Amino acid sequence: MFAPVYFDHNATTPLDPRVLEGMLPYLREQYGNASSRHEYGRATRRAIDEARQRVAYAVGAHPTEVVFTSGGSEANNLFIKGAAACLTPGTVAISAIEHPCVREPAKQLVRAGWRLREIAVDGNCRVASADFSKALAEKPAIVSVMLANNETGAIQDIAALAGQVKPIRAWFHTDAVQAFGKRPLDFRMLNAAGVHALTLSAHKLGGPKGAGALMVDKRVELQALIAGGGHERGLRSGTENVAAIVGFGLAAELAVAQLDPRARQLVALRDELEAGLLAQGATIFAGAAERLPNTSYFAFAGLDGETLVGKLDRAGFAVAAGAACSSANPEPSQVLLAMGIESRLARGAVRVSLGADNTTSQVRDFLATLQTTILQLKGLTALTS
Repeated sequence: MFAPVYFDHNATTPLDPRVLEGMLPYLREQYGNASSRHEYGRATRRAIDEARQRVAYAVGAHPTEVVFTSGGSEANNLFIKGAAACLTPGTVAISAIEHPCVREPAKQLVRAGWRLREIAVDGNCRVASADFSKALAEKPAIVSVMLANNETGAIQDIAALAGQVKPIRAWFHTDAVQAFGKRPLDFRMLNAAGVHALTLSAHKLGGPKGAGALMVDKRVELQALIAGGGHERGLRSGTENVAAIVGFGLAAELAVAQLDPRARQLVALRDELEAGLLAQGATIFAGAAERLPNTSYFAFAGLDGETLVGKLDRAGFAVAAGAACSSANPEPSQVLLAMGIESRLARGAVRVSLGADNTTSQVRDFLATLQTTILQLKGLTALTS
């Protein structure tokens, strides 16, 4: 099978072989329901408890603060909708660059009498301090700002933002799905600063799809999205996906153990990539911001991102387009538009997100292929113009 070089790790990551090995017993002989009161059930309950401890340790949380979910989207929905259900309708404030699994539940709250306030960002994808202060003056009851953006990789100073929210006593949540495994996370420190909840996902750091978690301060009252047998402190009923949870715990442990050397490796690869991109005339988005070590988001004036991604895929490189497009109505990235990027340039956006298995030679091959592909596309553009 044709296998392009994989440069799309912000979308998902390969399952670490060590994680798979740890999961296999819970897909075969250890098949008990963790709520059962016999040895099969006790064995899987112990496995879940151990995974909970591993995830908690990886982010400086207490195991009782970990609520396992099916992934980051469910965890974000659980906090946004679950907190809102326990409050008198007011204002929910989110940054203008949030992932749809924060933006869409926040929009849904409007139908329940809530007001949605989007917080502006600057040209480097950082929360605009003046507009953040204006938003807080409106006394929101819920605030959500992502720690690291999935498109640009730009990082927010979440502790500082949470500290500003503290005086108005709003619940503060951060989506840390992209940051987890790429930079240190300390929920205890963030919680002291004013962060009440933090979202994680397993498949972004070498774990399986189908497992995520909400780290949540036990003082926060949430209404469950899924009612039933009362699993996960009554916040997420349903028979646990034991194998995925076990894999999540192992992936979290492994990611933290190799965090610093991996970050140095990824920064070196990204720096070489971006030096080559700039030499070819690319615009790099949020290039002046503190970013995740693996993420580069760029465009070439006059070139369509979806077309470039398709050409690169056929040439042997799997990258992502920045725009969520439909054939009938292609729309540029909402993140880039929020940053003030002109829509024509935004439609050209391409994201490369590197991983542990990527190499210098792959980056150099990519740059050479990219240069050839751009020349071909510009030639076609010239012929049709």
